[in-house]
Amino acid sequence: MVTSTIHEGRHFLQIPGPTNVPDRVLRAMTRPTIDHRGPEFASLTLSILGRLKQVFKTTGPVIIFPSSGTGAWEAALVNTLSRGDLLLMYETGQFAHLWRGVAERLEYEVEWIDDDWRHGVDSERIFDRLTADKEHRIGAVAVVHNETSTGITSNISGVRRAIDEAGHPALLIVDTISSLASMDYRHDEWGVDVTVGGSQKGLMLPPGLGFNALSERALQASASASLGRSYWAWDPVIEANKSGFFPYTPATNLLFGLDQALDMLIEEGLDSVFSRHARLARATREALSGWELENLAISPAEYSDSLTAVMMPEGYDADELRRLILERFDMALGTGLGKVQGRVFRIGHLGHFNELMLMGTLCGVEMGLELAGVPHKKGGVDAAMRILAEQG
Repeated sequence: MVTSTIHEGRHFLQIPGPTNVPDRVLRAMTRPTIDHRGPEFASLTLSILGRLKQVFKTTGPVIIFPSSGTGAWEAALVNTLSRGDLLLMYETGQFAHLWRGVAERLEYEVEWIDDDWRHGVDSERIFDRLTADKEHRIGAVAVVHNETSTGITSNISGVRRAIDEAGHPALLIVDTISSLASMDYRHDEWGVDVTVGGSQKGLMLPPGLGFNALSERALQASASASLGRSYWAWDPVIEANKSGFFPYTPATNLLFGLDQALDMLIEEGLDSVFSRHARLARATREALSGWELENLAISPAEYSDSLTAVMMPEGYDADELRRLILERFDMALGTGLGKVQGRVFRIGHLGHFNELMLMGTLCGVEMGLELAGVPHKKGGVDAAMRILAEQG
């Protein structure tokens, strides 16, 4: 017989995305749909595009696609590279692997720098490979800024510096899906050519919008890229956007939500948004130390402010712990993916999130550890509270 648990109160969604959608954004999305060829929509689009540039920290174009982040990955590749081009990619976790799969299905040649899922991108290895590429066969370097499967953040300015010091013309393409609007990201300053983003994490929206922020070099590359493209083509979008429109039917009500989400980010101030995420992340890591559990990320310089991946003690199943916590406390934690499936659980602390929400999350984890009989030291919640009180 199938039994079900009845829960009261609000579900705790503490996966690293999709994240909690603010009521203000949800209300905006319930507005009646308007004519996407009319003047009201044009004004909305132009306002959104201007504020999106502030989030990406760019003066160049930002493309909005009705898509998942996977679509935005594909758009970044097909607009800049031709079939058979060589793409240098770096193994930081499961999402780097998935992006590699997209590239290979598009018939690009992928050169893969493998790593252990516990470190970010090593810029010296990028430098060495580009220096060895005397014929400049590598058309682009594609890396993940914040790897959602591992909670590890890579130094993108360091990757750009490696490319420049190698004297290599390769484009730099960066996935910022789980860091955009949660952690400081600087498209122009860091010399990124294409930044890939998604709506469902720091931007506090449901899934459904993908983004490409573009440099002038990326636009130049798109003029000679020969892989066929239609839906993902940048040029028609850029041209239509000049007057506030799109070359196809846009996700109108998601754009209503994005309009409100951007207002919320700018009202709080991006620096304050980043500081809030850093504070909550530090408290989460302090809880891990209090429990004497291990962070999957090894280097403190690479700890993510968006999420934390927690290692389970040997012989204990992370998915069984997650199942128990969901059943007993109606809280969803992120599963381990790929190589670390069953070995880690992930705590999302990004987007529309504050101190009390974090404390509820950490209490749920600590109670779950106790109920599941997972070896740990009590006091992680107290340790996190001390951090929040110090910085409050």
